[in-house]
Amino acid sequence: MEGYSKQELQEQFDALCATMRQNNAIDASAYSAYDVKRGLRNADGTGVMAGLTKICSVDGYYIKDGERVAQPGKLFYRGYDTAQLIGGAAAEQRFGYEETAWLLLFGSLPGKENLELFHRLLSSCRELPEGFVEDMIMKSPSPDIMNKMAHAVLSLYSTDPSADDTSLVNVLRQSIQLIAQLPAIMTYSYQVKRRMYDKRSMYLHHLKPGHSTAETILRTIRADKQFTREEAMLLDVCLTIHADHGGGNNSTFATRVLTSTGTDTYSALAAGIGSLKGPKHGGANIKVSQMLQYMREEIADITDEGQVADYLVRLLQKKAGDRSGLVYGMGHAVYTLSDPRAEILKHYLRDYAVRGGYAEQLALIELVERLAPEIFARIKRTKKHICANVDLYSGLLYQILGIPEDLYTPLFALARTAGWCAHRLEELQTGGRILRPAYKSVAGYRAYVRLEER
Repeated sequence: MEGYSKQELQEQFDALCATMRQNNAIDASAYSAYDVKRGLRNADGTGVMAGLTKICSVDGYYIKDGERVAQPGKLFYRGYDTAQLIGGAAAEQRFGYEETAWLLLFGSLPGKENLELFHRLLSSCRELPEGFVEDMIMKSPSPDIMNKMAHAVLSLYSTDPSADDTSLVNVLRQSIQLIAQLPAIMTYSYQVKRRMYDKRSMYLHHLKPGHSTAETILRTIRADKQFTREEAMLLDVCLTIHADHGGGNNSTFATRVLTSTGTDTYSALAAGIGSLKGPKHGGANIKVSQMLQYMREEIADITDEGQVADYLVRLLQKKAGDRSGLVYGMGHAVYTLSDPRAEILKHYLRDYAVRGGYAEQLALIELVERLAPEIFARIKRTKKHICANVDLYSGLLYQILGIPEDLYTPLFALARTAGWCAHRLEELQTGGRILRPAYKSVAGYRAYVRLEER
């Protein structure tokens, strides 16, 4: 039997896809009939309660008389307001991400000795296993850094003699090592991608002992290894606000789902990375950057409120941008009046944007934030509250720091590793049961038909 040509293969796949579509269609009314909570959401948009956690709280509304009432957003790590955590570190001119990672993992703020201990632990664990960069990263480059990071994390399994040990002490050791190693995995993956797919120079810098996570990132992605402390502090703020976002966000839930099966740490964390890659989750920050580029190219005067408003209408009508009908960076599943992460970034960005020549871009973003809610309500005919989310501002921060777009979502994953590991440890200690939601079959029953009679 001869094989198919490439064109014939595609034609076969197209035909098979049509059959698949026909046999997998489910009428939307069936979800209501069986009271299925699509997307694990209740009818009022709130998430289905799936577990308990002490790690993080995401507050965007409160319930009064059975109705959701909008309120300014708050994000708490172990009960501490993230704005206060970041402000405290900034006031003392020190990095906050490592302190945050300790807080998420261990449940309390570290004293000076414990914070110094944690910095030393991370510094001691940053180096990847001998030969790992050459064999696992350089020999198998990927056009997408997120996929390469997931592959590298899975590959670390083979270098760990206790990879399948799910005792808390071993998983804690693995967690600290992964938090320490992800910066190197990300930057080396990016450099190899530059060489193979972008046909540009690749530079692999040795890691410098004692550097914070933010300093390590900036040093290894820049050709000259140079950066200012001010730049590292700004990146540190972004890492801190991305460190966790509760147990219900898709990537953390994916990590907890895999953890509940008893699988290894590397498999669980790779699942988190794969989830975060999606444009409906962490990948949205790239979509924001692309949307803003469309606006700068297609709007005659981006400082003109009327022109920007008209363009937002066209975005929602699928007549502009990527024709998705979405205004990226606006709206969130929990936050209603404001996203605290966006508010924090906006606060730290203003001065940098003006001094760095990005004032006009920041003004455009703030115009989108101000105009989009009213336009959304009018075009969509809804009373739903929407606000700017963190993705609307994080891209500009990365742009100011000279961070390439390829690394926007990987930086999110690198920062979120602390949260994923904290939730994995909590699930191992308190979960006890495999996470298994139910799906109602609506296929009906049919009698088997012999091959020659079909």
